[in-house]
Amino acid sequence: MHKTGLKRRALTPVNRNLKKPLLTVVLMALGGTSPGWAEQASIKAMPFELGTITVSATPLHVGEIGEDQVASVVTQKEMRQFNRDNVGDALNLLSGVTLSNNSRNEKMISVRGFDSRQVPLFIDGIPVYVPYDGYVDFNRFTTADLAAIQLAKGFSSVAYGPNAIGGAINLISRKPKATFEGDASVGFGSGNERLGQANVGTNQGKWYLQAGVSHLESDYFPLSSDFRPTATENGGKRNNSYRKDDKLSLKVGLTPNASDEYTISYYKQDGEKGQPESTDPAAARYWKWPYWNKESLYFISKTTLGSSEAVKFRLYHDKFDNEVDSYTDGTYSTLKTSGLGSVATGRSIYNDRTSGGSIELESVRFRAHTVRLVTHYKTNEHTELDAFASTTTIYKDTLVSYAAEDNIKINSVLNLSLGLAHHQLRPDTVFNLGNPYSLPSAKSANNAQAGLFYDWSERVRFYTTVAQKTRLPTLKDRYSQRLGSFIENPDLQPEQSINYEIGYQGRPWQGAKAEAAIYYSDISDKIQSQFVGTVASSCISTAKCQMQNIGRVHASGIELGLRSPVLSWMELGGNYTYTDLKNVSDPTNKVIDVPRQKLTANAIAHLNGYIDLVGFVEHNSSRWVSNTMELAGFTTMNLKGVYRPTKSLFAEVGVNNLADKNYSLANGFPNPGRMWFAKASYQF
Repeated sequence: MHKTGLKRRALTPVNRNLKKPLLTVVLMALGGTSPGWAEQASIKAMPFELGTITVSATPLHVGEIGEDQVASVVTQKEMRQFNRDNVGDALNLLSGVTLSNNSRNEKMISVRGFDSRQVPLFIDGIPVYVPYDGYVDFNRFTTADLAAIQLAKGFSSVAYGPNAIGGAINLISRKPKATFEGDASVGFGSGNERLGQANVGTNQGKWYLQAGVSHLESDYFPLSSDFRPTATENGGKRNNSYRKDDKLSLKVGLTPNASDEYTISYYKQDGEKGQPESTDPAAARYWKWPYWNKESLYFISKTTLGSSEAVKFRLYHDKFDNEVDSYTDGTYSTLKTSGLGSVATGRSIYNDRTSGGSIELESVRFRAHTVRLVTHYKTNEHTELDAFASTTTIYKDTLVSYAAEDNIKINSVLNLSLGLAHHQLRPDTVFNLGNPYSLPSAKSANNAQAGLFYDWSERVRFYTTVAQKTRLPTLKDRYSQRLGSFIENPDLQPEQSINYEIGYQGRPWQGAKAEAAIYYSDISDKIQSQFVGTVASSCISTAKCQMQNIGRVHASGIELGLRSPVLSWMELGGNYTYTDLKNVSDPTNKVIDVPRQKLTANAIAHLNGYIDLVGFVEHNSSRWVSNTMELAGFTTMNLKGVYRPTKSLFAEVGVNNLADKNYSLANGFPNPGRMWFAKASYQF
């Protein structure tokens, strides 16, 4: 493990040839290397350094990813080894993270009780979460072109900007290090799944190019044989569960000298999916998404200013277009109708635009200090169209943030990280056809944080952090009437949280890695729905609700993990998460969608230089999904075999949910039963 001490230095990498990255893997991932071809078969591309965001004073070697907290990195190797083809499943490898589904059957995550609105998603430090509601469908983001995923929990760098009340998720793209390198894979699986992906890169010294394409498509997913049919789902092939996701990524970089870098990145994602109807007939929705498309253009640069300062720019424009079609029944032949003459209104068309940037000035001019000054500016625009492509709604906000961070080397083993930030939300446009709003006032928040990192020895680190964080209300929180069932509340105030953590990272014996953390969050002014007047079982037009700052929640828990070789040919690993969520403001109203306990375990057997066996087990305890319904806990097991006949070629076959367990993450939306897969990959 590195020392966190930061020596006074020029902002220039000292070794462009770099050694291999140290094991920055999170504790649960397998680590270690196989004999024979395994090490040579690892992907050559390294992480894109300008895309990483670190918070402590740890000096990193070129190509490394900082791991300043427990279970805070998922490496490319782990994503491939455990067949995590989307970001949600990849994050689920970490302790503190649990998966769930929302009412649209989108894959959601929770980080220590904070949902994806409170732990926003970034790519190379650039925000990509949906501006309208802050949510992200983690099924839509594939991992084929990623080098790693960073997860900050509770305590996160001010360089992320506003809304990281519970942390931040940063997808780190790849950067080539050889004159020519790449990989390609094809795969097949249950539900007539087809997978194809390829990445290619070249680094010519003064410039480099990285490109990737991926295609993931399936016609359905199978349900468990233990599933009991209902009026809206007869079992077998899950109704309306098709999906198709295509992704293109392209990065061009200039490196005129050893310290400066200028890159332009382009991402295009095209998605199409069905939404399986709830197995509860009373709650069934008949929806299809004919397109879910995201297109992004980024510019990221770093320029040194003498021997002590550097300036980084991030500029971006992000487009998100999607359509939801609502049908009358499970035949999906007739759009919903309403109004005079039964006009078809079953199409919801949303166009979202985000533009912005940040400027970061970093200085090591003062002895034992690394100072960052960061300014963020971002505009979010949400437009809704009706079935006739006429504009019905336009909402637009501007977000501005000013932040300062100082990483201080107190002595050779002790480092202190301090941060301050001011965020402001300025409403610019509020237009709703037939229901005009007056423009609400601006909202603002001030944040402060501190982290102390102590390297007791080369093998042991202790740390403690406290972070005051804020989430500014989304456009949907403030303005949406949810088809007439809600009253808008433009004057909603920000959510607040103070996050505390004490942690340990260590290597207790050769080849082992152990981690532990205790955390506590005091969340106030939490935005929750509240009935206004008439109370009913749900929010409807005759019993309307409103989003209000009425919630106070305490979140606390423990994370533990250990990974170690146990024999010359076998490695074991696992992690444990305990989460306790209490609704202090209204104890009768449960905090939902988060299991109290999560346990994972894995075993990797290197049978010889050519064959690996990988086993993975996950257990989730029961979870409340409403005030009256608790879903049972579950245990699943995945098993995979890998054959490597050469340095560059490997084939694998495996089964997910080996025992064909029937389980759900949300009421009415059962997860897939037993599913097989096979994949072949070539690396060069």
